[in-house]
Amino acid sequence: MDEKSTRQHKGNLLDIDIDTQNLQCQHRPSPGSALTIPRPTSRRGGSTTPRCSRTVSPYTDGSAVRAIILRSTQTLYGPSFAAGFFCAPPCQAFLFAIFIANFNSGYGIPLEENNMARVIWSTNRASPLGENATLELTGDGDLVLREIDGRLVWSSNTSGQSVAGMQITEHGNLVLFDQRNATVWQSFDHPTDVLVPGQSLLQGMKLRANTSTTNWTESKLYMTALSNGLYGYVGSKPPQLCYKYEVGTGQKGKDPTRVTFTNGSLSIFLQSTQAGKPDKRIALPEDKSTQYIRLEYDGHLRLYEWSGFEWTMVSVVIDMDNCDFPTVCGEYAICTGGQCICPLQTNSSSSYFQPVDERKANLGCAPVTPISCQEMKNHQFLTLTDVYYFDGSIITNAKSRDDCKQASLKNCSCRAVLFRYYHNDSDGECKSMTEVFSLQLIQPEILHYNSSVYLKVQLPPSASAPKQKRIKVILGATLAAISSFVLVIIVGIYVRRRRKYQELDEELDFDILPGMPMRFSFEKLRECTEDFSKKLGEGGFGSVFEGKIGEKRVAAKRLEGARQGKKEFLAEVETIGSIEHINLVKVIGFCAEKSNRLLVYEYMPRGSLDRWIYYRHNNAPLDWCTRCRIILDIAKGLCYLHEECRRKIAHLDIKPQNILLDEKFNAKLADFGLSKLIDRDQSTVVTVMRGTPGYLAPEWLTSQITEKVDIYSFGVVFLEIISGRKNIDISEPEESVQLVNLFREKAQNNQLRDIIDKHSDDMISHHQEEVIEMMKLAMWCLQNDSSRRPSMSMVVKVLEGAMSVEDCLDYSFTNAKSVISAQDNPSTCLDPPSASILSGPR
Repeated sequence: MDEKSTRQHKGNLLDIDIDTQNLQCQHRPSPGSALTIPRPTSRRGGSTTPRCSRTVSPYTDGSAVRAIILRSTQTLYGPSFAAGFFCAPPCQAFLFAIFIANFNSGYGIPLEENNMARVIWSTNRASPLGENATLELTGDGDLVLREIDGRLVWSSNTSGQSVAGMQITEHGNLVLFDQRNATVWQSFDHPTDVLVPGQSLLQGMKLRANTSTTNWTESKLYMTALSNGLYGYVGSKPPQLCYKYEVGTGQKGKDPTRVTFTNGSLSIFLQSTQAGKPDKRIALPEDKSTQYIRLEYDGHLRLYEWSGFEWTMVSVVIDMDNCDFPTVCGEYAICTGGQCICPLQTNSSSSYFQPVDERKANLGCAPVTPISCQEMKNHQFLTLTDVYYFDGSIITNAKSRDDCKQASLKNCSCRAVLFRYYHNDSDGECKSMTEVFSLQLIQPEILHYNSSVYLKVQLPPSASAPKQKRIKVILGATLAAISSFVLVIIVGIYVRRRRKYQELDEELDFDILPGMPMRFSFEKLRECTEDFSKKLGEGGFGSVFEGKIGEKRVAAKRLEGARQGKKEFLAEVETIGSIEHINLVKVIGFCAEKSNRLLVYEYMPRGSLDRWIYYRHNNAPLDWCTRCRIILDIAKGLCYLHEECRRKIAHLDIKPQNILLDEKFNAKLADFGLSKLIDRDQSTVVTVMRGTPGYLAPEWLTSQITEKVDIYSFGVVFLEIISGRKNIDISEPEESVQLVNLFREKAQNNQLRDIIDKHSDDMISHHQEEVIEMMKLAMWCLQNDSSRRPSMSMVVKVLEGAMSVEDCLDYSFTNAKSVISAQDNPSTCLDPPSASILSGPR
C-alpha cells in the first residue's frame, strides 16, 4: 500500500514511525487525526489500512483482528502483543483491545492457521463498536473511541497533558507518552480480566471476569488486592466473599498492597513489605513462553501458555472445587457432584423454583412466584438442610434458628438466610443475603458444624379462599397422611424381609450405604489398569496398580481373596468416602463385585515417604525446607481427623508407607483401612492390637486406645524424617538398631546432633540448631504417658511458630521392641511389612 492510498483513507491518519527492530509503531498526533475500523475482508479482497497493520483475513473460527501497533515478544513467527481492533464471530461488533496473536513479525501479518487472537485488555467490553467507528488521538492529547454517528464510547481522559505518541511495551502495556517519553496514561492502570508477566494488581484495582466465553460484558465476579492479601468477590449489595488468600494483618505503610505476576509466580506485596521481598508467592509453572493469567467467567483463575503450536491451559492458580465457585450453577441452584439442580423442600415434592433454561442447568433457577414486598405476609422459608453457602463473611450471632429467620422475614430485601451452629442451635451464627448465588450440597461429615439455608419464597394469597375449599384441602391432606402411613408400614415390612434374605447372601450391598464415592465395575477397572499389569506395590491387604480413567491417572488397590479384608474395605469406604482434605488422599471410587474388592485413589506421583527418606532408590536427600513442609502436612492431616471431623477418627497405622507425596512433595495420609471411629462422648475405644512394629504406642498393651496413639506414631515418623533411617534397622550396630532407644540415649547425653541425617549437608551445615530444636517436639509426642502428649492442633501450632514445646519432658521413651515382646498373642496385623510395601507412586 503506497503513501498516496494511505492518505485517501477516511479521516486524517496518524503519522506513523516504524521501529523495524522492535516492530513498534509510535503515533505522532496531528489535530483531528483518526483511524477507522473497516469490515473484515477475505484474503483476496483489498482494504486500505495504516502501514503498521495489514488487511486481516478472519481466523478459522470467524474472529478477526486489525493490528494498529505491534510489539514482537518472541521469534520471527510467534505470539506478539498488538493493539488494535478485534471482533468475535460473526464480526458484527468490535473491541479496541490489546491482544496476543501469531504474526509474521517481519510484516505484521497475523498467521491465520494458528489459534485465534487472545484478548488481554479492552476498553469497551460493555459497549462494542459498530462498523466504521473511529479511534482518534486528538490534538489535545486525548485518545477517544467514537461510533460512526460521533457518539463518544470511551476516552483516555488525557486531554491537555501534551501526549506525544502511543506505543505498546514488551510486556503488553499500551502507553501514551509525552515529549520526554514520560508515561501519561497506561493500560496496566486499568486491568480488565487478565494479568500478563510484569503486570501488577494494585490495591483498589479489580480483575473482572467476562459474563461468558461469547459475552464480553463484565460479570459479577471480580478479584481485588486488599491491605492483607488477594480476595475474590461476587458483586451484590453488599459484595459476597468467595475466595481469600490472606498473607498478613494489613498494617498500613506508605505503599499500597500489590499482586504482581512475575518470575513464575504470583507475588503478593503488602503495605508493610520490605522493598523487593514479597510476603507470599503463589508458585506457577516455569515461564518458558508467552503466558497470561485470566479470571474466567466460571470463577477460576487459570494460567495459559503458548506451547509453540497452540495456547494451552497449564495451571489453575486457585485450586478450588467447581462447586465452591459462586456462579457455577447460576442463582438459587444447588451444586452437587458437578451437577446443578433446583432446590426442593426437604421431604416434600413442592416446587418453588424452576430452571431458567431446561437445557442449560448451569444458568440457575428462578422463583416460580416472584417475591413481592406488597405481600410480605405471604413470605415463608424453604428449608434446605446440609447445604453450604460459599460466603462465610459478615456472620452475626443469633440466639436461635427462629430469631435468625424472623429477623429476615421483616426485611423484604433479604432473599435468604444461612444458619450454622457447632453444638446446638440455640447458639448459632446467622447471615442474610440480598442475592442468592450457587449453593452446595455437602455431607455433614465434611464440615465440623451444621449448616442450613432458608430461601424466601412467595406463597399465593389464601385469605380469600372459600372455606369449603380449605376443608377439602384438610381432608385430602388427612387421607394422604393415612395412606402414606399405611404405605410406609407395607414398605417397611417388605424391606425388612428382603434384608433378612440378603443377609444370607455373601455379597455386601454397597449401594445402600450413604456418602459412597463412585462405584466401578470390575471389568471397567480391569480395562483402566490394562489388566492390572503395572503394579505400584503390595501390602498386608492387597496390591496397588496404576490405572487411567479418562485422562486422569489413578491408583487401584485390589484386596486379595474373596473374604480377606472385607471388613476393612467396608470401613475404609464408609469412613473416608465422603471426607475431603488437602492432606488426605482422596478416594475416587470403589468396586464391590462378587469376590472382587477394590478402592480407587487419586494418583500420587512421588510415591510414599519411605522411598525418599530411606534412600532405597539412590535419590538425593530432601532439603530441610521440604522435610518441614512434609511434617506440617502430616500434622494437619491428623489434626483434621482428630479434631475437625464430626466424629473423631483415629488412623491407628501412621508410618512412612502410608504417607504419600504429590509432584510438589506435598504430603497426604493414606490407607484408612485400620481406622477406628471414636464418638465425641467417648474418651477411649477398646480394640485389638493393630498397626506396624516400631510405631506402636505403649498403651496398646492395655487396649485402652485414644487418638493419642497416632501422636506417638507421628513422633516416630518425625524422627525418621529427621534422621533419614528406619526406626528398626538391623543393619545398624546392636546399640543403634532401634531409633527410639538411640534417640533416648542421645537426648540424655546431649548428643542430638548425632541423630541428624548424615546424607543432608543442608541440615548439618545450615540448619543444625533448628533441627535439634525441632527434635524436642518429637520428644513431646513420644511421651510414655499419653496424657502428656500434645494434641495434633498443638503440634500444628508449634510447627507454625505459634507456641512452644512443653518443658520438663520425660526421656524414658518405651521402644517398639518391648511393646511387641510383651504381647503374648500378637495380632496378624503385626506381621512385618513385605519388602515391596507400597513405596512406588500411587
